[in-house]
Amino acid sequence: MRMKAAIMFEQGRPRPYAGSLPLVVEEVELDPPGPGEVLLEIAAAGLCHSDLSAIEGIRPRPLPIVIGHEGAGIVRELGEGVDDLRPGDHVVTVFVTSCGHCRYCVRGRPNICPSGFAARNAGTLMSGAKRISRLNGERINHGSGLSLFAQYAVVSRRAMVRIDPEVPLEDAAIFGCAVMTGAGAVLNTAGMQTGDSIAVVGLGGVGMNALFAAVAGGAERIVAVDANPEKLGLARQWGATDTFLATDADCAAEVREATGGGLDTVIETAGNIRAMELAYAITARGGSVVSAGLPAAGAEFSYQHAQLVSDEKSILGSYMGSCVPERDIPRFLGLYKRGKLPVERLKSGFIALEGINAGFDRLAEGSVLRQVLRPNG
Repeated sequence: MRMKAAIMFEQGRPRPYAGSLPLVVEEVELDPPGPGEVLLEIAAAGLCHSDLSAIEGIRPRPLPIVIGHEGAGIVRELGEGVDDLRPGDHVVTVFVTSCGHCRYCVRGRPNICPSGFAARNAGTLMSGAKRISRLNGERINHGSGLSLFAQYAVVSRRAMVRIDPEVPLEDAAIFGCAVMTGAGAVLNTAGMQTGDSIAVVGLGGVGMNALFAAVAGGAERIVAVDANPEKLGLARQWGATDTFLATDADCAAEVREATGGGLDTVIETAGNIRAMELAYAITARGGSVVSAGLPAAGAEFSYQHAQLVSDEKSILGSYMGSCVPERDIPRFLGLYKRGKLPVERLKSGFIALEGINAGFDRLAEGSVLRQVLRPNG
């Protein structure tokens, strides 16, 4: 079938993207789903900082490629062997396609399944196939096994979770990355307990979901840290008990003084080393810093090892919020239905495919939380 997709042919083009056009909207051919695959009509896809990192060239990708890894859609066609879905089902996509049988999957850690990472690096689906091609026959790589910046996508059955059709798909899309990563970092990786004190460093879509989860989980004190005063204002409205401007020279000292030595748990979602250093500095003795942000490949974080030991701090990585999607997406959607994860507040506007480059300009400026792409109008 023919459809429109936003293709990236080159990484590292300069801003403004509305002029340099790192994503080029073209008509392409999409093959039908193969065994174990599903054709989705993409209802909504979020513009995420991970996508921006790919555009910037911070995270290399095989080219040309259709990126987009956070979304929701409607099942339109089933490949051979897919018998647990029906056309018309609503699904949230998952950006790590797990095999289901490796040592990580069987231990409940499908988010770090090596098979999914290998397919991502190769720009293929889990089957090894590439289902998108230009009209001249040139094959296009798949981004995260999904390629959601398009009207339709063929993806592995293991890259989606069926959801309640009453959930608006434009809200459901945000669960595909921002909710799993942010809420999962708090509730899964950190294992936050009721009454804990917690800080969130970086208040993008992921950070705000970490804030929502801290509120829902009953944290006693919630500190929000960001370089944008407007986002700090939103954080106060949405449950933060204290806010601090990250650009203040004495920010770490101010947080430690205000909290009696730091926080039990600190969630870093900004994806840069300066933010990680701040997060570590405001973690209390015996506390944990959880990093859910992805910095540039090769970036290094250092600490005084003796202090790590004597203070009994923990440093934890959190990829996809340590989520088991089949377990956690329904769980988080349940919180959303009860008003505990109000992700609808994060939507900063809707865009069409033709406006996608300007959308990434706004994301790079830090003026938005979550813009939602409607590729089919």
